[in-house]
Amino acid sequence: MEKIDNLDKKILGILSQNARIPFKDVAAECGVSRAAIHQRVQHLIEGGIITGSGFDVNPKSLGYSTCTYVGITLERGNMYKSVVERLVHIPEIVECHFTTGPYTMLVKLYARDNEQLMDLLNNQMQGIPGVVATETLISLEQSIKREVPVPVFLDRR
Repeated sequence: MEKIDNLDKKILGILSQNARIPFKDVAAECGVSRAAIHQRVQHLIEGGIITGSGFDVNPKSLGYSTCTYVGITLERGNMYKSVVERLVHIPEIVECHFTTGPYTMLVKLYARDNEQLMDLLNNQMQGIPGVVATETLISLEQSIKREVPVPVFLDRR
């Protein structure tokens, strides 16, 4: 990963608060040209520092009322990639992590209701070769959702 300077950090701080802000406004806030902002953002994307942009869609508006975290225990840790190859075909799964601790993997998914959740668990996830156990944690409310903080920069002008 490339090093980023204070201008990059300032740009990231602004964009992490509002990804739809026009580059001209970012440029004005940073005291540089719009072309400079465009070049910097393109460089941050190409360097893998900015990994995406888009809109967050409220899952409830699409009928997904249940947010669930599922801890998955595998027969062997080295089965992780083959299990992921199967999990990727379950569209309700929105995140998957290889973890330390009591689970081999932690998955976040959305289900329309408890009946669909039971189907996802019993008929889809638990049927994957190598999955020996799952533990389900239903989220009752999401209280915080944000990007990681961009370190404070020092303006050396």
